[in-house]
Order: sequence, then C-alpha cells, then structure tokens
Amino acid sequence: MQNERMPLYLKIQQHYKELILKGQLKANDKIPSEKELMEEFQVSRITVANALMQLAKEGWIYRIPGRGSFVSETVGELIADHQPAPGYGREEGEAAPTKAAGFGGSYFSPNDGLGNNGLSAWSAAGGRRVIGLVMPHLVDYFGIRLIQGITEAIEATPYSLQIVLTYNSIEREKEAVNDLIRKGAAGLIIFPCDAETYNEEILSLKLNGFPFVLVDRYLPGVATNVARSDGLVGGQLAVDYLWGLGHRDIAICSDSPLPTITVEDRINGYMEALKQKGAMINPALILTDFNVDYGGIDKKHPLYRFIKNRIATAYITLNGRLGMYIHSICSELGLEVPGEVSILTFDDPSPGLYGTEHYSHISQSEQEMGREAARILLNILEDGSKKGTDSGYTKIILQPKLIERRTTGPAPQARS
Repeated sequence: MQNERMPLYLKIQQHYKELILKGQLKANDKIPSEKELMEEFQVSRITVANALMQLAKEGWIYRIPGRGSFVSETVGELIADHQPAPGYGREEGEAAPTKAAGFGGSYFSPNDGLGNNGLSAWSAAGGRRVIGLVMPHLVDYFGIRLIQGITEAIEATPYSLQIVLTYNSIEREKEAVNDLIRKGAAGLIIFPCDAETYNEEILSLKLNGFPFVLVDRYLPGVATNVARSDGLVGGQLAVDYLWGLGHRDIAICSDSPLPTITVEDRINGYMEALKQKGAMINPALILTDFNVDYGGIDKKHPLYRFIKNRIATAYITLNGRLGMYIHSICSELGLEVPGEVSILTFDDPSPGLYGTEHYSHISQSEQEMGREAARILLNILEDGSKKGTDSGYTKIILQPKLIERRTTGPAPQARS
C-alpha cells in the first residue's frame, strides 16, 4: 500500500535501484529509452525525465546524449553504501569491469613507444618536455583565462604547453590526441568537444593508463581525472538569483548544436531550481538546438522572434558570447537591458579589465580550473603509480559564483 502512494517518478527510481542492488543490472548496462519507460510505467515524458535526472544526480546512472542512459561504472560504491543483503550486487570474488562496454576505438600499447612507459617524452625548445592541451576553440575569454591558469601552474616546471584546437570536431580531436602521443607528449589536458558520443580515443587513454586530465567536461559514469565546475549548482544559482529579482519567465539558452554533459547539467540545475519553487517547467523557455551566426543579426532567426515577442523577462545563456548576442538583439529591438530584459551569462564575456565589467554572470573560476587541471597532471607525471587505478583519480569540482553587474535587474512587473 505504501508503494501505491509513492510518486510515480520515485517508483521508477526505486525500481532501477533495486535491479542494480540485486545485480540484475551491472556497470555500463543500458537502461530502457524514455519512450520505453513511458510505456512500461504509463507515465509522461516529464515524469521519466525527472526520474532519470535524479538517478544520474545520485550517481546510479550516466547519460550519453543521443545514446541513452547506462548504469554507472562507479555504482559499486553506492551498492557498498546500501549494504545489501547476501545475494545482492556482484558475486563474491567477481572482478569489477575494467572496460566500458559498447565502445570501440584504436588502442595503443604503453610499450610501443607511446605513453610514459618506455617513452622518451617530446622535448620543446630548451629541452622542456611537452604537455598537450586539446580544446575545441578559442573564441572567448573563458578559454584565454583557462590557458592562463594552466601556464601559471607549469611555468616553474620542466614542461611547456602545446595547444591544439579541434574546431569542435570529434574527428580532429581524435587526430590531435593520437598526434600528440605519437610525438611523445608526456601527458594531456583535454577539453572535450561537443559530441553526441564519447571520443573513444579518450577511453583508450584511460584503459592504457596514459596520463591525462579532463577539463570543464567529464564522462558521466566513467572515472577519470577531471577539473570542472559544478554545472548543476550553476543552473540552480542562476534561477535562484533571477527568481529573487521577481522574474518568473526565465529562459535558458544554448547555441551548442549537439547536447553536451555541461549543457545537460546546467539545464537540470535550472529545472531542479524551478521544481523546488513549485513552478511549472515550461519547455518553451528551454531554448536549445539552434545555431547562431555571430557575424550579424538574423531577423528571421527563432531566437530573434522569441525576444521580439517578449516571451521571457530574463535570459540565462550557457556561454558569454551568446549573452552578448542576445544583448545586441535587444538593442536592435529597442529593449532596455536590464530595464525590460535581464541577461545572466555563464562566464564573463569581458576581458576583466577595470571599466569593462558589464555582464552579470555565473563564474566558473576558469583560471583556477586550469591551474587545478595542470596540478593534477603534474602530480600524475611525478607519481606514475597512480595514473591507471580508480583509487588514484582526482576530481576537482569548483563551486560556481554569482557575479552581479549591470545586465540584470528586477523584473518589469516587480518595479515600483
């Protein structure tokens, strides 16, 4: 009877937790699709999405955009915490999985001239060994500040930095990783590009114990070294702040053509904050799956029409560049910022010099993020014994900070 009174999304969560605890679902096993869950439990898509979001938040599953949901690689820790009865979980003596199921890729051997084992590391001018930084692009101050943090950390070390841009192409990312390794890079810092699936070359690095650290983004359910900001908290922080200013029609916008874990975390934080306030989640205010030509304003673009129709009083943009673009549309339409429209960006789109601070934003402390990523990698290079074991992985998760400046203010109806 108690189970019948349980909210439907909790029933779904409990069902899959029990399957995992009983060992009927193991690490990397696929969870049925949202459509299949809707049919099985006779519930709405929002109910299913809430259940999966909470399972992912608690660490039971990880989600890969475009592929689905899978049991987390680290679920063994949760099973241990629940102290299941005999017969639950993995049988005694059964080894934990060492490879993510369903992923292919070309694997290199640590002893074939690649990696730190048996490798004479690539030396730059002056005899310094090289650390490779692989990143999708360098179009804003976020990337510049990230690089500043990395270079500060390695300045007094025997390493220099080699930067490779992938232009947000997963194929170029694969090529960059392999090319840096072939040339003898001592280790890698990787800012993964936007993609529907993991780059299997990154998983190859993990399986072969090659020293690397992910920065800004992570692979859900796959243990790696990583330095990032907490996107879920950032999304909640943004909503809480704008809600406190009286805004109720708050849009969240991303111009990433493909879903990424960073975008997903921030949108989940946005939804969680609204849910905590008892507010209905309006899908029309979640603006994704569009591209922006930053060379000019297109009056036929859906985003332009959305702003023109004044559907939202506040916009959370998932990067600073998009916030500046929305500001320029408002200017063209004669909408006052922040008098009629508030804009809150993720990351500061300004150079940070005195007098240029204009945009209210959620700071991810990207310079600190870069420093931490470099320090993790330097520690691995100094103590190679930790680089390939789950217990040796380091996760630095920075807490986002709200920086209030001149693009946010009370909602129009909240003004006296």
